[in-house]
Amino acid sequence: MLYVFNVVLPVFALILIGYVCGRAGKLGESASVEINRFVVWLALPAQLFNFAANSGWQTLWKPGFIAAFFLSCLIVFVLVFSIGWWRNKDLALASFHGLSASYSNTGYMGIPLRVLALGQDGLAPAIISTFIVFVMFALATVLIEVGILSHKKSHEIFFSVVRSLCSNPLLIAPVAGLFWSSTNLQLFGPVSQVISFLAAAATPCALVSIGLFLMQKSKASPAQAWGISFAKLIIQPMIAWIIADWILGLHKLWIQAIIILSALPTGTGPFMLAQYYKADGGVISRVVLITTMGSLLTLSLFLWWNNGV
Repeated sequence: MLYVFNVVLPVFALILIGYVCGRAGKLGESASVEINRFVVWLALPAQLFNFAANSGWQTLWKPGFIAAFFLSCLIVFVLVFSIGWWRNKDLALASFHGLSASYSNTGYMGIPLRVLALGQDGLAPAIISTFIVFVMFALATVLIEVGILSHKKSHEIFFSVVRSLCSNPLLIAPVAGLFWSSTNLQLFGPVSQVISFLAAAATPCALVSIGLFLMQKSKASPAQAWGISFAKLIIQPMIAWIIADWILGLHKLWIQAIIILSALPTGTGPFMLAQYYKADGGVISRVVLITTMGSLLTLSLFLWWNNGV
């Protein structure tokens, strides 16, 4: 559908811009690293804080939808994580793969897509799903920390994980935003504007950075990226549909919402997390690219199918 194309095309275009600029030498070899640092420590935390601060708890409390979407994310995460662990026996790597298969691009694509499809009625599911992917992000972070610190004693791992969670800007920001939202206070005008400026830079910078990263050679097998992409675009929305419709019997609006949001491509969060931990983001960057391009077809098919439900 045209509105799916209109939402997905800018994502792919920004990745392509980063790739072309890197190939042409307009952005140097260190550009990807430096842009990532800007996104991880400034732009993306500002975006997450801004988003959370403007969402009230009453908007988020939809138990049936929360259960269905979270379970669909968790099942796919566990499935892909288990396969990755069985193949490599690497907890951190398996966690990155599991997150890539379950982390929908709900913020950048989900919100405009739902509003285009259903008007303002589609906004609440997109907001709720965004906070659920934050939970998946936190779960993956814990497993990655445990994997990295597996050679240490249990109490050392525990305190290190807690310290890492409490110092990770990608986790602190949405929690701080929710806390601020609960106070019903208004941010000081100039401070709010600075946060908005930084937040606006998060998505384009992250996508350009992925384009730059795609230039680099990766030892990862292309089959891994395609397998994770299949889990993201096909398996997760099918699981979400079964849970929401067959098991929980949710209202049609929420069933449609959960299927579309589950069928979204992988967001940039897993790639940013890989950069934060200085891990190889080769597979993740390719998953973002494959799912973004593939979602042009899969989202259109799911939207067409939903209209007939």
